[in-house]
Parts: sequence; structure tokens; C-alpha cells
Amino acid sequence: MTAISTPSDNRRILLTCALPYANGSIHIGHLMEYLQADFWTRFQKMRGQECHFICADDTHGTAIMVAARAKNITPEKLIEDAWKEHTKDFADFQIQFSHYGSTNSQENKELCEYFFKNMNDKGHIATKTTDLLFCAHDNMFLPDRFVKGTCPKCNSKDQYGDSCDVCSATYTPTDLKDSYCSVCRTKPITKPSEQLLFRLNDFKDYLQNWIPKHLSKEMSNKMLEWFKEPLRDWDISRNGPYFGFEIPGYPNKFFYVWVDAPMGYVSASKQFLDKNKLSFEDFWKSDKTEVYHFIGKDIVYFHTLFWPALLKAAEFRTPTEVFVHGHLMVNGEKMSKSKGTGISARTYLNHLDPSYLRYYYASKLSSSVDDMDLNLDDFVSRVNSDLIGKITNLASRGAQMLGKKMDGKMSTPDAAGLALIKSTQERGAVIAKNFEDRDFGKGVNEIRALADDANRYFDEKAPWKTLETDPAITKQVLTTTLNIFRMIAIYLKPILPEYAVKVEKLFQEKPYTWEDTRSVLTNHMIAEFEPLAIRIEADKVKAMTEDVKKQFAATTAAQAASAPLPTAGAVADRNADRPAEIGIDDFTKVDLRIAEIVEAEEIKEADKLLRLKVNLGPLGERQIIAGIKSAYKPEQLKGRHVLVIANLAPRKMKFGMSEGMVLAAGSGGSDLFVLSPDSGAKAGDKVK
Repeated sequence: MTAISTPSDNRRILLTCALPYANGSIHIGHLMEYLQADFWTRFQKMRGQECHFICADDTHGTAIMVAARAKNITPEKLIEDAWKEHTKDFADFQIQFSHYGSTNSQENKELCEYFFKNMNDKGHIATKTTDLLFCAHDNMFLPDRFVKGTCPKCNSKDQYGDSCDVCSATYTPTDLKDSYCSVCRTKPITKPSEQLLFRLNDFKDYLQNWIPKHLSKEMSNKMLEWFKEPLRDWDISRNGPYFGFEIPGYPNKFFYVWVDAPMGYVSASKQFLDKNKLSFEDFWKSDKTEVYHFIGKDIVYFHTLFWPALLKAAEFRTPTEVFVHGHLMVNGEKMSKSKGTGISARTYLNHLDPSYLRYYYASKLSSSVDDMDLNLDDFVSRVNSDLIGKITNLASRGAQMLGKKMDGKMSTPDAAGLALIKSTQERGAVIAKNFEDRDFGKGVNEIRALADDANRYFDEKAPWKTLETDPAITKQVLTTTLNIFRMIAIYLKPILPEYAVKVEKLFQEKPYTWEDTRSVLTNHMIAEFEPLAIRIEADKVKAMTEDVKKQFAATTAAQAASAPLPTAGAVADRNADRPAEIGIDDFTKVDLRIAEIVEAEEIKEADKLLRLKVNLGPLGERQIIAGIKSAYKPEQLKGRHVLVIANLAPRKMKFGMSEGMVLAAGSGGSDLFVLSPDSGAKAGDKVK
């Protein structure tokens, strides 16, 4: 046999994922990141490396307070319940953390205070007095999410204090018109407040040199765009009330959640390392080890500007590399509960085996930051065709024939079989390289090709034909087939750990390591065959998406039913906010038309706007600026027929003139879908 190269060095690795927020359930979009990191961790361990996978719940901030208030529980109770839910969901998806902590820990509090003291002592903290909104009724400064009002840009009402859901404008709470406290609805006053700022620009030269060495070239180039001008000071303080850690020496001021959240990587590591009597200094105070962060592309800014600067200020080591991935799309669109694709981890588990999603994600994951699409039809097809039809079929055909038609004992491979086994072993180096580089899709392609070769060998040898006439040859073919299947299962073990356990039981072996692919089983007794995996029924996927739609409808109805009736005083106070009533004659003035979208482009400066050119038939072409970017990519809209209001007066907006309105429904964000006509409708048709 040709020797297979294995790592000669003894690596010591610690890796983390972005901390899931305690104000919500884990969904299949989150899982893409945690599964990628889990695959990589398991691969490293199979190769004999010391590898610790650390994570924790992100538990602080205004949103936690708001959610706890809505449920009439304490923030502590809310994050406790979230921790239990999250850890169970992860465990049931076979994600194996070395330690899973919480940012609301004593270790994290002490770490935040330690970092702050270092920053302050070295002159990296500045103070600035600014006017903030203050509620005299509740006697508190109002965080962004505790204040609502009218957008200063587009005049949309009931918008939060940081951004507008309608026009995507960003602003400060003091910019809002007709602002009010979202707790008591009292009009706030402005009051000066001293804020603490981290002088990020002190680290500009350091970061400009650090980023290219610790980030992919693609993401590095993007982040270096920030360095064309001085880096702005970062506000690291929030006024009370705030669920978080109070800043030492500054009563009623708290660390902003994005300060103590990344600290959770270090504090959770400390909990694990101390418990296992491992050196904390080795992992966070020296370069003798490797530290990696797996994160989504939407939070690169925090992890490659603020976080390394904080670590540098406190004289901690920085990550070896920050691995960045794209987002998950479902059926080519952002996840949407109203469409049945905003699937929580638990809802998935109620309908399907987690191994299916683990395999599918692995088959599509790469080291790039491109978004990944979970196409549900392709999901069913690929799992059934590849994992069941090609890979598992090898064991089913070989083991059942050997166990039921023969004595269950393997013999030795034939000459063609030995050559195929050798080739299978040699491809292990390529698969290992793919896995090390996080190009799991390429690795799975290699594994699938090995299964194709083995199935071709099995079909050409046709052992069922020689079962009676030449059982010795039959056994040789079955021995080859089962050996190759066993090696494939070992290669797949980082992706399908429970599947591999079943294979270990079939071959009556100890838990597999990567080195076990170097051995060939001969004259070996197998156990009675038991099914390793079954086909996905398309009806189960449909039932899952229908379940999501029902959950969305029930939640929407419950929220509407639980909304408190306004008091007479509140009605009087908000009389100006009531929509003006119209009669049927007014409604008939609306000219609804079918339009074909001929061009669609992203407005990069806006979070929620797309610029569309639509064809209205005899009415010609028009430009419409539509707030549907959160639900659609431009390429998904081109050529699509939609409903528009064709006689809406043109409106000059920040990004150009909008000459109509595209009709859409849903609760907003990704739960939004444009209204489309039945098939056969033509551009310009009038809707009655």
C-alpha cells in the first residue's frame, strides 16, 4: 500500500463561532456556520490534533430587556431559557462543543473590566458629552429601541430610534420627529450625557498591517476601504437601564453589548481551560497555539477592526485567522416564515433527520464568502441520490449479501479490488486538504466519485451471478466493496458522526480515526446489517414548510390579539396618527396594473431599496424605487410580472425619482413577497 501523508506536527487549536443571541431561536441559517465549524473541529480531532470548539450565548443589550418585558419575565430568566433551548438544538444536530457558556458570567464581567482598565490606563478612552433623549416619566435615558417616532427622512410613523424600516435611513434618536417613549408613550426631553469612546484610530497602523495577514484577500480588500480616512471613535457605553455589565467608575453606564460579546470567546475559553487544567496563557497570551473565528460576512467589521484592537490594547494575542462565510438562501431567496422557509432548528428536527442537512450543507460549503442556497427540491434529490443511492447502497448491497446469503465473514480483495482500494486510500490526501481548507463541497465531490467507482466495480463484477457458482469470487467482490464503503464512511465521519457510529457497529470496530483508512479488513466478521439511512420523503419536507407557515400565522394572530386596547387619553394623544378614512369613490381612483420588471439593481447605499425599471405596456416604462431588498435579489426579479399602482404621483427620493408603487405583502424584512398575477397576464393589463 502507498503510504498516506498525515500531519507530523502536533497542533493546538481553539476555534469559536459567532455567539447566538439569546433573544431568539436557532434557525437553519445559523446552523450553516456552526455545522461548518463542527465539521472542521471533528476533522482536526480525527487527525490527532488538539482542537477545542468554544461558544456561548450572547445575552446582553436592549433587545433582551424589551423581549423580557414583553414576556413579563426577568432578563435572567429569558437568557436561561434561551441557553437551554440553544444547547439542546445544537446537541440534537450533533454539533459537539468543547464548552458552551454565556456572556452573562462572572468571568466575562471580570474580563470586560480588565480590558477597560488597560484601555483607560493607556489613554485609549475618550469622553464626549452629547444630548440624548430622556423620559421624565420613567426617569431614564432612552436606548434606541425604547424610543419611537416619525422618520426624519420619509416621515414614516412609529419608527425606532436608530433606523427606518420604510426608507432604510439611519439616524440618531434625537433626529426623530414626534418622538415618544415606547414604554409609556410620553414625549421625551433632551438631556446631556457623558459617553465613553474607544479611540480606534490609535490602532489604525496596526490594523492596516494586521488585516491582510489574518483575513482572506477578498475580505481584506473590503475592510481596508475603511482606512482611506481616520477611523472613528467607537461608543462603548450605554446609559442605564441596560442589561449588561456596569462600567467601573461610571455609575449607571454599561458596556455596549458588542464590547462584552466578543469577550465571551475569551471568558468561555477560560472556563473550559481552567476546568480541564489547561493553560489559558498558551491560548490567549502566546502564539504557541492557533485561534480561529468562524463568522458571517455581516459582522466582519466588529471582528477585524474593533476586536483585534481591543485584544492589542489588553496585550492579548489576536486570532490566527478569521474565517468568513456568506449567508444562507432558501430556494434562491432570503428565509421567510410566511413562505415556509424561515425554518427553526427545532421545526426541522420535528420532521427530518439532522444527518440530511449536515450532508447537504457539507456538499455545498466552500471557503468563499458567497451565499449558499438551500434548494429544498435539490436537498431531497441530492440526499436520496448521493448519500442513500450511491454511498449507503454500497453497504446495503454488500453487507446484506455477505450476511444473509453467506456466512458474514469477509475474505480478501481480488486484484482489481486491491487497485481500487489503493486509489481510494490515495484520494484521502486530497479530501483531507479540502477539509483543512474548509472546502467541504470539493471534499464531498471526491467522496461521491469514490462511491461511483465502487458501484461501477460492483455492477461490473455482478457478484449475485457468481453467488452459487463461485462463492469465493463473490466474497472477494463483497470484501472489496465493503472495504471501500468503510473508508468512505471514515472520510465522512466529520460530517456524519452518528452515521459513522453505525458503520463502526457494522464492522465491529472501535471509533474511527483518519488513520484507519490505511488499514484493509480481511477475513473479518461483520455484524448483522441494520439500515444506516433511509430516503427523504418529499411529503415530509412539504409538511415542514407548512408547519412554518402555520407557526407564522399563529404568532401573527396572537400578537394582534394580545395588543392592548388604547385608553381614551392615548387615543386623543395619537389622533393625528390615525389613517384618514376614504370612501369607495377614493378607492376606485387607484389604477392597478400588471407590470413586467425589465431591470432591477441594488441601491448599495440603502439597506432595503432596489431600483426597478418596469414595463407598463401602453403606459411605457417607469422607474420605481421599492423597499423589497430584504426579500429579493435583483436577479430574482428581472422578467417577473408584478402588481403596481400606476397612477401614484411621482415622488422625489434620495436615490432618484419613484414613479409608482410595487405591491407587496408580509410582515416586512425577509417575510415579504411581491404580489404577482396569474399566468397569462400581460404588461399593462388593468386589474379590477
